[in-house]
Amino acid sequence: QVQLVESGGGSVQAGGSLRLACAASGDVSSSNFVGWYRQPSGKERDGVVYINTRTSTTYYADSVKGRFTFSQDNSKNTVYLQMNSLKPEDTATYYCAAGRGLRIRGGNPELLGQDAWGQGTLVTVSS
Repeated sequence: QVQLVESGGGSVQAGGSLRLACAASGDVSSSNFVGWYRQPSGKERDGVVYINTRTSTTYYADSVKGRFTFSQDNSKNTVYLQMNSLKPEDTATYYCAAGRGLRIRGGNPELLGQDAWGQGTLVTVSS
């Protein structure tokens, strides 16, 4: 059973940066996609970025392109989300997730066949 544990959230002023980390335990080899989604309080969740683990292709949401960067350290079984130039609208709980498929809808990557997700880490960006 795959377990994902996020860390690195916090509060920052607009224009600042944060780096989130997601450590995976268990066998993630059956998941074709790994990445991040976010959910602002009281709103629907939106995909942020996912990587195709077979091809290493990354899929970013239009709203974060050029500001957020996905990376991974396979030796530590950990993926990261570097967030720069943060905006108040980036405020949300960020979740790490793994799944079987992906589609792009409304400029956002959407994970399909979700295998696992973490408990989330809160990011608050103040103006």
